[in-house]
Amino acid sequence: MKRYITYTAGLLIVLSLFSSCKKFVETDPRGQFTQEGYYRNQAEVFNGLVAAYDPLGFQGGDYVSKITAMNAGSDDNLAGGGGSSDFTPLQAISNYTVIPANGPQDALWKGGFLGVYRVNILLSKIDAATMPDDIRARYKAELKALRAYYYFDLVRLFKNIPLMLTPIAPDQAYNVLQVAPEEVYAQIEKDLKEAIAEDKLPNTVPKATEAGRMTKGIAHALLGKVYLYEKKFTESAAEFALVNSVPGQLNSVYGYKLMDDFAALWKTANKFNTESILEISHTSKGNGAWSCIECTEGNLLSIMLAPRAYSTLLPGAPDYVSGYGALVVTKNFFDFIHYDPRNKASVANLDSLKKAGIAKYDNSYENTGFFVEKFAGRASDKSTGGGPSELNYPQNTYEIRLADTYLMEAEALVRGGGDLSRARALIAAVRNRAYKDGKDHAVDATLDNIITERRAELAFEGQRWFDLIRWGKAATVLASKGFVAGKNEILPIPLKELENTKLVQSKEWGGTK
Repeated sequence: MKRYITYTAGLLIVLSLFSSCKKFVETDPRGQFTQEGYYRNQAEVFNGLVAAYDPLGFQGGDYVSKITAMNAGSDDNLAGGGGSSDFTPLQAISNYTVIPANGPQDALWKGGFLGVYRVNILLSKIDAATMPDDIRARYKAELKALRAYYYFDLVRLFKNIPLMLTPIAPDQAYNVLQVAPEEVYAQIEKDLKEAIAEDKLPNTVPKATEAGRMTKGIAHALLGKVYLYEKKFTESAAEFALVNSVPGQLNSVYGYKLMDDFAALWKTANKFNTESILEISHTSKGNGAWSCIECTEGNLLSIMLAPRAYSTLLPGAPDYVSGYGALVVTKNFFDFIHYDPRNKASVANLDSLKKAGIAKYDNSYENTGFFVEKFAGRASDKSTGGGPSELNYPQNTYEIRLADTYLMEAEALVRGGGDLSRARALIAAVRNRAYKDGKDHAVDATLDNIITERRAELAFEGQRWFDLIRWGKAATVLASKGFVAGKNEILPIPLKELENTKLVQSKEWGGTK
Protein backbone atom coordinates (compact mmCIF):
# COMPACT_ATOMS: atom_id res chain seq x y z
CA MET A 1 0.00 0.00 0.00
CA LYS A 2 1.26 3.44 -0.87
CA ARG A 3 2.53 5.10 2.29
CA TYR A 4 1.13 8.56 1.73
CA ILE A 5 -0.61 9.56 4.96
CA THR A 6 0.94 12.49 6.83
CA TYR A 7 0.87 12.80 10.58
CA THR A 8 -0.33 15.10 13.34
CA ALA A 9 -0.13 15.11 17.11
CA GLY A 10 -3.02 13.92 19.20
CA LEU A 11 -4.15 10.58 17.82
CA LEU A 12 -1.31 8.33 18.82
CA ILE A 13 -0.56 8.43 22.52
CA VAL A 14 2.14 5.95 23.35
CA LEU A 15 4.41 5.99 26.34
CA SER A 16 8.03 4.89 26.36
CA LEU A 17 7.32 1.31 25.36
CA PHE A 18 5.41 2.27 22.26
CA SER A 19 6.66 5.78 21.53
CA SER A 20 7.27 7.30 18.13
CA CYS A 21 8.38 10.75 17.12
CA LYS A 22 6.28 10.34 14.00
CA LYS A 23 2.98 12.10 14.08
CA PHE A 24 -0.17 10.27 13.17
CA VAL A 25 -3.01 10.67 10.69
CA GLU A 26 -3.90 14.13 9.49
CA THR A 27 -6.88 14.33 7.15
CA ASP A 28 -8.06 17.80 8.08
CA PRO A 29 -5.24 20.35 7.92
CA ARG A 30 -7.38 22.93 9.69
CA GLY A 31 -7.30 21.21 13.03
CA GLN A 32 -6.38 18.20 15.09
CA PHE A 33 -8.47 15.39 16.46
CA THR A 34 -8.22 12.61 18.99
CA GLN A 35 -8.77 8.91 18.49
CA GLU A 36 -11.90 9.05 20.67
CA GLY A 37 -13.65 11.15 18.03
CA TYR A 38 -12.20 9.44 15.01
CA TYR A 39 -12.81 6.22 13.03
CA ARG A 40 -16.46 7.11 12.53
CA ASN A 41 -16.79 6.12 8.88
CA GLN A 42 -15.09 4.26 6.06
CA ALA A 43 -12.84 7.15 5.04
CA GLU A 44 -11.52 7.62 8.56
CA VAL A 45 -11.07 3.87 9.06
CA PHE A 46 -9.16 3.69 5.77
CA ASN A 47 -6.80 6.41 6.99
CA GLY A 48 -6.18 4.32 10.08
CA LEU A 49 -5.57 1.26 7.92
CA VAL A 50 -2.95 3.11 5.88
CA ALA A 51 -1.31 4.20 9.13
CA ALA A 52 -1.25 0.56 10.29
CA TYR A 53 0.60 -0.40 7.11
CA ASP A 54 3.11 2.43 7.41
CA PRO A 55 5.53 0.77 9.90
CA LEU A 56 6.17 -2.01 7.37
CA GLY A 57 8.75 0.37 5.95
CA PHE A 58 9.92 1.83 9.27
CA GLN A 59 13.34 3.50 9.03
CA GLY A 60 14.80 4.93 12.21
CA GLY A 61 16.36 8.34 12.55
CA ASP A 62 19.72 6.60 12.87
CA TYR A 63 19.20 4.94 9.46
CA VAL A 64 18.33 1.62 11.06
CA SER A 65 15.74 -0.55 9.38
CA LYS A 66 15.32 -4.29 9.43
CA ILE A 67 17.14 -4.71 6.13
CA THR A 68 20.10 -2.47 7.07
CA ALA A 69 20.52 -4.08 10.49
CA MET A 70 20.24 -7.67 9.30
CA ASN A 71 22.61 -7.06 6.40
CA ALA A 72 25.17 -5.48 8.73
CA GLY A 73 24.96 -8.47 11.05
CA SER A 74 25.45 -11.03 8.28
CA ASP A 75 28.60 -12.43 6.71
CA ASP A 76 27.78 -10.69 3.43
CA ASN A 77 28.25 -7.08 4.59
CA LEU A 78 30.32 -4.86 6.84
CA ALA A 79 28.86 -1.67 8.32
CA GLY A 80 31.23 0.58 6.34
CA GLY A 81 30.40 4.28 6.16
CA GLY A 82 32.77 7.11 6.92
CA GLY A 83 34.45 5.62 9.97
CA SER A 84 34.03 3.45 13.03
CA SER A 85 31.72 6.02 14.61
CA ASP A 86 29.48 6.32 11.54
CA PHE A 87 26.15 4.46 11.74
CA THR A 88 27.01 3.31 15.25
CA PRO A 89 24.01 0.98 15.69
CA LEU A 90 25.01 -0.82 12.50
CA GLN A 91 28.68 -0.93 13.52
CA ALA A 92 27.57 -2.56 16.77
CA ILE A 93 25.71 -5.42 15.11
CA SER A 94 28.31 -5.77 12.37
CA ASN A 95 31.12 -6.44 14.86
CA TYR A 96 28.87 -7.83 17.60
CA THR A 97 29.59 -5.18 20.19
CA VAL A 98 25.88 -4.61 20.78
CA ILE A 99 24.89 -3.68 24.32
CA PRO A 100 21.39 -2.85 25.59
CA ALA A 101 22.20 0.87 25.29
CA ASN A 102 23.66 0.71 21.77
CA GLY A 103 22.66 -1.23 18.71
CA PRO A 104 19.86 -1.48 16.18
CA GLN A 105 17.36 -2.75 18.74
CA ASP A 106 15.84 0.65 19.58
CA ALA A 107 14.56 1.23 16.05
CA LEU A 108 13.50 -2.38 15.48
CA TRP A 109 11.56 -2.53 18.77
CA LYS A 110 10.01 0.85 18.13
CA GLY A 111 8.91 0.13 14.57
CA GLY A 112 7.44 -3.26 15.44
CA PHE A 113 5.40 -2.11 18.40
CA LEU A 114 4.30 1.02 16.57
CA GLY A 115 2.72 -1.29 14.01
CA VAL A 116 1.12 -3.45 16.71
CA TYR A 117 -0.27 -0.40 18.49
CA ARG A 118 -1.84 1.05 15.35
CA VAL A 119 -3.40 -2.30 14.42
CA ASN A 120 -4.87 -2.73 17.89
CA ILE A 121 -6.31 0.77 17.95
CA LEU A 122 -8.12 0.26 14.67
CA LEU A 123 -9.36 -3.23 15.56
CA SER A 124 -10.87 -1.78 18.73
CA LYS A 125 -12.70 0.96 16.80
CA ILE A 126 -13.68 -0.56 13.48
CA ASP A 127 -16.86 -2.37 14.55
CA ALA A 128 -18.49 0.89 15.62
CA ALA A 129 -17.74 2.68 12.35
CA THR A 130 -20.43 3.33 9.75
CA MET A 131 -19.25 1.42 6.69
CA PRO A 132 -20.22 -1.58 4.51
CA ASP A 133 -19.79 -4.89 6.33
CA ASP A 134 -17.83 -6.52 3.51
CA ILE A 135 -15.26 -3.72 3.50
CA ARG A 136 -15.06 -3.83 7.30
CA ALA A 137 -14.40 -7.58 7.16
CA ARG A 138 -11.63 -7.12 4.60
CA TYR A 139 -9.96 -4.41 6.69
CA LYS A 140 -10.08 -6.62 9.78
CA ALA A 141 -8.44 -9.48 7.89
CA GLU A 142 -5.71 -7.12 6.68
CA LEU A 143 -5.14 -5.88 10.22
CA LYS A 144 -4.78 -9.40 11.59
CA ALA A 145 -2.24 -10.26 8.90
CA LEU A 146 -0.34 -7.07 9.67
CA ARG A 147 -0.28 -7.80 13.38
CA ALA A 148 1.05 -11.28 12.65
CA TYR A 149 3.80 -9.77 10.52
CA TYR A 150 4.86 -7.29 13.20
CA TYR A 151 4.87 -9.88 15.96
CA PHE A 152 6.77 -12.38 13.82
CA ASP A 153 9.61 -9.90 13.45
CA LEU A 154 9.53 -8.94 17.12
CA VAL A 155 9.58 -12.50 18.47
CA ARG A 156 12.41 -13.53 16.15
CA LEU A 157 14.49 -10.49 17.07
CA PHE A 158 13.83 -10.31 20.83
CA LYS A 159 12.19 -13.62 21.84
CA ASN A 160 10.80 -12.35 25.16
CA ILE A 161 8.24 -9.69 24.33
CA PRO A 162 4.85 -8.42 25.51
CA LEU A 163 1.80 -9.73 23.65
CA MET A 164 -0.81 -6.99 23.34
CA LEU A 165 -4.05 -7.61 21.48
CA THR A 166 -5.94 -4.52 22.61
CA PRO A 167 -4.88 -0.91 23.13
CA ILE A 168 -3.07 -0.32 26.40
CA ALA A 169 -4.27 2.56 28.55
CA PRO A 170 -1.53 5.13 29.25
CA ASP A 171 -1.62 4.43 32.99
CA GLN A 172 -1.02 0.72 32.30
CA ALA A 173 1.74 1.02 29.72
CA TYR A 174 4.50 0.56 32.27
CA ASN A 175 2.89 -2.56 33.74
CA VAL A 176 2.93 -4.69 30.59
CA LEU A 177 4.49 -8.13 31.07
CA GLN A 178 6.31 -10.42 28.67
CA VAL A 179 4.99 -13.80 27.61
CA ALA A 180 6.65 -17.01 26.43
CA PRO A 181 7.69 -16.99 22.75
CA GLU A 182 5.40 -19.97 22.16
CA GLU A 183 2.42 -17.84 23.14
CA VAL A 184 3.42 -15.18 20.63
CA TYR A 185 3.80 -17.76 17.87
CA ALA A 186 0.39 -19.22 18.71
CA GLN A 187 -1.19 -15.78 18.31
CA ILE A 188 0.65 -15.19 15.04
CA GLU A 189 -0.75 -18.47 13.71
CA LYS A 190 -4.23 -17.56 14.97
CA ASP A 191 -4.21 -14.15 13.31
CA LEU A 192 -3.05 -15.53 9.97
CA LYS A 193 -5.43 -18.50 10.01
CA GLU A 194 -8.36 -16.21 10.79
CA ALA A 195 -7.33 -13.75 8.09
CA ILE A 196 -7.31 -16.62 5.58
CA ALA A 197 -10.39 -18.50 6.84
CA GLU A 198 -12.65 -15.46 6.88
CA ASP A 199 -12.17 -15.38 3.09
CA LYS A 200 -12.21 -11.60 2.91
CA LEU A 201 -8.66 -11.08 1.69
CA PRO A 202 -8.58 -10.83 -2.10
CA ASN A 203 -6.49 -13.23 -4.16
CA THR A 204 -5.05 -10.30 -6.10
CA VAL A 205 -5.30 -6.51 -5.93
CA PRO A 206 -5.27 -3.87 -8.68
CA LYS A 207 -1.66 -2.77 -9.03
CA ALA A 208 -2.46 0.85 -9.85
CA THR A 209 -4.51 1.52 -6.71
CA GLU A 210 -3.90 -1.19 -4.09
CA ALA A 211 -0.40 -2.57 -4.66
CA GLY A 212 1.15 -3.64 -1.37
CA ARG A 213 -2.07 -4.45 0.47
CA MET A 214 -2.51 -7.82 2.13
CA THR A 215 -3.80 -10.65 -0.03
CA LYS A 216 -4.59 -14.26 0.66
CA GLY A 217 -1.34 -15.23 -1.05
CA ILE A 218 0.67 -13.03 1.31
CA ALA A 219 -1.09 -14.56 4.31
CA HIS A 220 -0.31 -18.10 3.12
CA ALA A 221 3.34 -17.15 2.50
CA LEU A 222 3.66 -15.58 5.95
CA LEU A 223 2.06 -18.60 7.61
CA GLY A 224 4.37 -20.93 5.73
CA LYS A 225 7.35 -18.92 6.93
CA VAL A 226 6.09 -18.94 10.52
CA TYR A 227 5.67 -22.72 10.40
CA LEU A 228 9.20 -23.08 9.01
CA TYR A 229 10.63 -21.22 12.01
CA GLU A 230 8.55 -23.38 14.34
CA LYS A 231 9.91 -26.50 12.59
CA LYS A 232 6.40 -27.52 11.55
CA PHE A 233 7.75 -28.61 8.21
CA THR A 234 4.74 -30.47 6.82
CA GLU A 235 2.43 -27.55 7.53
CA SER A 236 5.00 -25.11 6.15
CA ALA A 237 5.37 -26.97 2.86
CA ALA A 238 1.58 -27.14 2.46
CA GLU A 239 1.20 -23.37 2.84
CA PHE A 240 4.05 -22.62 0.46
CA ALA A 241 2.66 -25.06 -2.13
CA LEU A 242 -0.47 -22.90 -2.35
CA VAL A 243 1.72 -19.91 -3.14
CA ASN A 244 4.22 -21.63 -5.41
CA SER A 245 1.92 -23.88 -7.46
CA VAL A 246 3.86 -25.61 -10.28
CA PRO A 247 7.54 -24.59 -10.09
CA GLY A 248 8.45 -22.13 -12.81
CA GLN A 249 4.88 -21.64 -14.00
CA LEU A 250 2.21 -19.01 -13.36
CA ASN A 251 0.10 -19.41 -10.23
CA SER A 252 -3.32 -18.86 -11.76
CA VAL A 253 -4.94 -18.12 -8.38
CA TYR A 254 -2.60 -15.47 -7.00
CA GLY A 255 -0.84 -14.37 -10.18
CA TYR A 256 2.70 -15.18 -9.01
CA LYS A 257 5.42 -16.10 -11.48
CA LEU A 258 9.21 -15.81 -11.46
CA MET A 259 10.46 -12.84 -13.46
CA ASP A 260 12.30 -13.99 -16.58
CA ASP A 261 15.35 -11.85 -15.81
CA PHE A 262 16.90 -11.77 -12.33
CA ALA A 263 18.44 -8.33 -12.95
CA ALA A 264 15.01 -6.88 -13.79
CA LEU A 265 13.92 -7.38 -10.19
CA TRP A 266 16.00 -4.36 -9.16
CA LYS A 267 14.72 -1.87 -11.73
CA THR A 268 12.46 0.80 -10.24
CA ALA A 269 10.15 0.44 -13.24
CA ASN A 270 9.34 -3.12 -12.13
CA LYS A 271 7.69 -2.43 -8.80
CA PHE A 272 5.08 -4.99 -7.73
CA ASN A 273 6.00 -7.42 -10.48
CA THR A 274 4.72 -10.99 -10.77
CA GLU A 275 7.46 -12.31 -8.48
CA SER A 276 6.66 -9.86 -5.70
CA ILE A 277 4.59 -11.24 -2.83
CA LEU A 278 5.09 -8.71 -0.02
CA GLU A 279 6.88 -5.52 -1.04
CA ILE A 280 7.90 -2.42 0.93
CA SER A 281 6.97 0.69 -1.02
CA HIS A 282 9.05 3.86 -1.36
CA THR A 283 8.71 7.03 -3.41
CA SER A 284 10.90 9.78 -4.85
CA LYS A 285 8.07 12.28 -4.45
CA GLY A 286 8.04 12.50 -0.67
CA ASN A 287 8.86 15.45 1.50
CA GLY A 288 11.19 13.79 3.99
CA ALA A 289 13.40 16.25 5.85
CA TRP A 290 16.62 16.07 7.85
CA SER A 291 14.65 17.20 10.90
CA CYS A 292 12.68 13.93 10.80
CA ILE A 293 14.47 11.22 8.89
CA GLU A 294 11.93 8.72 10.24
CA CYS A 295 9.21 10.60 8.40
CA THR A 296 10.63 10.05 4.94
CA GLU A 297 8.88 7.74 2.50
CA GLY A 298 11.98 7.37 0.33
CA ASN A 299 14.37 4.42 0.55
CA LEU A 300 17.32 5.41 2.75
CA LEU A 301 19.15 2.25 1.71
CA SER A 302 19.87 3.73 -1.72
CA ILE A 303 21.93 6.67 -0.46
CA MET A 304 23.53 4.59 2.29
CA LEU A 305 24.89 2.01 -0.15
CA ALA A 306 26.14 4.41 -2.79
CA PRO A 307 29.96 4.86 -2.84
CA ARG A 308 31.49 7.90 -1.18
CA ALA A 309 32.45 10.85 -3.41
CA TYR A 310 31.61 8.83 -6.51
CA SER A 311 32.02 10.45 -9.91
CA THR A 312 32.26 9.18 -13.47
CA LEU A 313 35.36 9.70 -15.60
CA LEU A 314 34.33 8.13 -18.90
CA PRO A 315 31.03 7.80 -20.79
CA GLY A 316 29.16 4.64 -19.99
CA ALA A 317 30.19 4.50 -16.33
CA PRO A 318 27.40 3.47 -13.95
CA ASP A 319 25.29 6.45 -12.85
CA TYR A 320 25.61 5.82 -9.11
CA VAL A 321 25.04 8.81 -6.90
CA SER A 322 27.62 9.85 -4.35
CA GLY A 323 26.52 8.38 -1.04
CA TYR A 324 27.61 7.17 2.36
CA GLY A 325 29.49 3.99 1.44
CA ALA A 326 27.69 1.88 4.03
CA LEU A 327 27.16 -1.88 4.12
CA VAL A 328 30.15 -2.69 1.94
CA VAL A 329 30.20 -6.21 0.56
CA THR A 330 32.61 -8.64 2.19
CA LYS A 331 35.41 -10.22 0.19
CA ASN A 332 34.03 -13.57 1.35
CA PHE A 333 30.72 -12.93 -0.36
CA PHE A 334 32.32 -11.60 -3.54
CA ASP A 335 34.45 -14.73 -3.80
CA PHE A 336 31.34 -16.84 -3.18
CA ILE A 337 29.24 -15.27 -5.94
CA HIS A 338 31.96 -14.23 -8.39
CA TYR A 339 31.24 -17.00 -10.90
CA ASP A 340 27.49 -17.07 -10.35
CA PRO A 341 25.34 -15.43 -13.07
CA ARG A 342 23.66 -13.25 -10.42
CA ASN A 343 27.00 -11.63 -9.58
CA LYS A 344 26.78 -8.42 -11.61
CA ALA A 345 23.16 -7.73 -10.66
CA SER A 346 24.06 -8.17 -6.98
CA VAL A 347 27.56 -6.72 -6.47
CA ALA A 348 29.24 -3.62 -7.87
CA ASN A 349 33.00 -4.05 -8.28
CA LEU A 350 34.02 -0.41 -7.80
CA ASP A 351 37.71 -1.18 -7.56
CA SER A 352 37.71 -2.55 -11.09
CA LEU A 353 36.08 0.67 -12.35
CA LYS A 354 38.62 2.73 -10.42
CA LYS A 355 41.61 0.80 -11.73
CA ALA A 356 40.31 1.07 -15.29
CA GLY A 357 39.92 4.83 -14.97
CA ILE A 358 36.18 4.63 -15.62
CA ALA A 359 35.05 6.13 -12.30
CA LYS A 360 36.47 7.20 -8.96
CA TYR A 361 35.31 7.11 -5.37
CA ASP A 362 36.65 7.51 -1.85
CA ASN A 363 37.21 4.42 0.24
CA SER A 364 34.67 3.59 2.91
CA TYR A 365 35.59 2.43 6.36
CA GLU A 366 36.38 -1.30 6.04
CA ASN A 367 36.57 -0.79 2.27
CA THR A 368 36.71 -3.95 0.18
CA GLY A 369 36.09 -2.37 -3.22
CA PHE A 370 32.73 -4.18 -3.48
CA PHE A 371 29.34 -2.53 -3.01
CA VAL A 372 25.71 -3.61 -3.12
CA GLU A 373 24.42 -3.24 -6.67
CA LYS A 374 20.82 -4.29 -6.04
CA PHE A 375 19.78 -1.16 -4.17
CA ALA A 376 22.50 1.41 -4.92
CA GLY A 377 21.14 4.89 -5.62
CA ARG A 378 21.12 5.99 -9.24
CA ALA A 379 21.18 9.52 -10.61
CA SER A 380 18.21 8.58 -12.79
CA ASP A 381 16.19 7.89 -9.64
CA LYS A 382 16.87 11.17 -7.84
CA SER A 383 13.99 12.86 -6.06
CA THR A 384 11.27 14.79 -7.83
CA GLY A 385 9.64 15.84 -4.57
CA GLY A 386 10.13 18.74 -2.23
CA GLY A 387 12.44 16.99 0.22
CA PRO A 388 16.19 16.35 0.04
CA SER A 389 17.07 13.91 -2.72
CA GLU A 390 19.16 11.86 -0.27
CA LEU A 391 15.99 10.92 1.61
CA ASN A 392 13.76 10.29 -1.38
CA TYR A 393 14.90 7.35 -3.47
CA PRO A 394 12.06 5.29 -4.96
CA GLN A 395 13.36 1.73 -5.11
CA ASN A 396 11.17 -0.74 -3.28
CA THR A 397 12.47 -3.72 -1.33
CA TYR A 398 11.07 -7.23 -1.18
CA GLU A 399 9.94 -8.65 2.12
CA ILE A 400 8.87 -11.89 0.43
CA ARG A 401 9.23 -12.84 -3.23
CA LEU A 402 8.51 -16.01 -5.12
CA ALA A 403 12.10 -17.28 -5.40
CA ASP A 404 12.24 -16.98 -1.61
CA THR A 405 9.08 -19.05 -1.11
CA TYR A 406 10.31 -21.64 -3.64
CA LEU A 407 13.45 -22.14 -1.57
CA MET A 408 11.60 -22.09 1.75
CA GLU A 409 9.19 -24.77 0.52
CA ALA A 410 12.16 -26.82 -0.67
CA GLU A 411 13.72 -26.44 2.78
CA ALA A 412 10.52 -27.53 4.50
CA LEU A 413 10.28 -30.58 2.24
CA VAL A 414 13.91 -31.57 2.81
CA ARG A 415 13.89 -31.05 6.56
CA GLY A 416 10.45 -32.61 6.97
CA GLY A 417 11.05 -35.71 4.88
CA GLY A 418 8.68 -34.58 2.14
CA ASP A 419 8.63 -34.90 -1.64
CA LEU A 420 12.26 -34.49 -2.71
CA SER A 421 11.41 -34.47 -6.40
CA ARG A 422 9.25 -31.39 -5.87
CA ALA A 423 11.99 -29.82 -3.74
CA ARG A 424 14.46 -30.45 -6.56
CA ALA A 425 12.11 -28.83 -9.09
CA LEU A 426 11.67 -25.75 -6.89
CA ILE A 427 15.43 -25.27 -6.54
CA ALA A 428 15.93 -25.88 -10.25
CA ALA A 429 13.38 -23.22 -11.19
CA VAL A 430 15.35 -20.60 -9.26
CA ARG A 431 18.69 -21.73 -10.67
CA ASN A 432 17.49 -22.02 -14.26
CA ARG A 433 16.08 -18.49 -14.14
CA ALA A 434 19.46 -17.26 -12.87
CA TYR A 435 21.49 -19.00 -15.60
CA LYS A 436 18.94 -18.31 -18.33
CA ASP A 437 20.82 -20.36 -20.93
CA GLY A 438 18.23 -22.99 -21.73
CA LYS A 439 20.11 -25.70 -19.85
CA ASP A 440 18.94 -27.57 -16.78
CA HIS A 441 20.91 -26.48 -13.71
CA ALA A 442 19.12 -28.74 -11.26
CA VAL A 443 20.99 -29.94 -8.18
CA ASP A 444 20.11 -32.47 -5.53
CA ALA A 445 17.53 -31.40 -2.97
CA THR A 446 19.77 -31.13 0.08
CA LEU A 447 19.88 -28.57 2.85
CA ASP A 448 23.44 -27.62 1.89
CA ASN A 449 22.36 -26.83 -1.67
CA ILE A 450 19.41 -24.79 -0.40
CA ILE A 451 21.72 -22.85 1.93
CA THR A 452 24.02 -22.06 -0.99
CA GLU A 453 21.15 -21.08 -3.26
CA ARG A 454 19.50 -18.79 -0.72
CA ARG A 455 22.74 -16.92 -0.15
CA ALA A 456 23.21 -16.31 -3.88
CA GLU A 457 19.60 -15.54 -4.74
CA LEU A 458 18.59 -13.39 -1.77
CA ALA A 459 21.82 -11.52 -1.08
CA PHE A 460 21.42 -8.18 0.71
CA GLU A 461 17.63 -8.56 1.03
CA GLY A 462 17.77 -8.89 4.81
CA GLN A 463 17.27 -12.67 4.87
CA ARG A 464 20.76 -14.07 5.46
CA TRP A 465 21.04 -13.30 9.20
CA PHE A 466 17.65 -14.84 9.94
CA ASP A 467 18.54 -17.86 7.81
CA LEU A 468 21.78 -18.49 9.70
CA ILE A 469 19.95 -18.29 13.02
CA ARG A 470 17.22 -20.66 11.81
CA TRP A 471 19.76 -23.20 10.57
CA GLY A 472 21.84 -23.01 13.75
CA LYS A 473 24.89 -21.96 11.73
CA ALA A 474 25.34 -18.37 12.90
CA ALA A 475 27.87 -19.14 15.62
CA THR A 476 30.19 -20.81 13.12
CA VAL A 477 29.67 -18.56 10.10
CA LEU A 478 29.75 -15.30 12.06
CA ALA A 479 32.48 -16.22 14.56
CA SER A 480 35.03 -14.01 12.81
CA LYS A 481 32.73 -11.01 13.30
CA GLY A 482 32.46 -11.63 17.03
CA PHE A 483 29.16 -13.53 17.23
CA VAL A 484 28.75 -15.30 20.59
CA ALA A 485 26.67 -18.47 20.68
CA GLY A 486 23.86 -18.42 23.20
CA LYS A 487 23.74 -14.62 23.14
CA ASN A 488 23.69 -13.04 19.71
CA GLU A 489 20.85 -15.17 18.34
CA ILE A 490 18.57 -12.41 19.61
CA LEU A 491 18.93 -8.70 20.31
CA PRO A 492 18.77 -7.25 23.81
CA ILE A 493 15.64 -5.45 24.88
CA PRO A 494 16.53 -1.76 24.56
CA LEU A 495 17.79 -0.29 27.81
CA LYS A 496 15.28 2.55 27.84
CA GLU A 497 12.40 0.06 27.60
CA LEU A 498 13.53 -1.51 30.89
CA GLU A 499 13.51 1.75 32.82
CA ASN A 500 10.50 2.09 35.14
CA THR A 501 8.70 -0.81 33.47
CA LYS A 502 8.08 -4.44 34.40
CA LEU A 503 9.97 -5.71 31.39
CA VAL A 504 12.90 -8.01 32.16
CA GLN A 505 16.06 -8.41 30.09
CA SER A 506 16.56 -11.77 28.38
CA LYS A 507 18.87 -14.32 29.98
CA GLU A 508 21.04 -14.23 26.88
CA TRP A 509 21.80 -10.61 27.76
CA GLY A 510 22.36 -11.01 31.49
CA GLY A 511 18.73 -10.81 32.57
CA THR A 512 16.42 -13.33 34.15
CA LYS A 513 13.72 -13.77 31.49
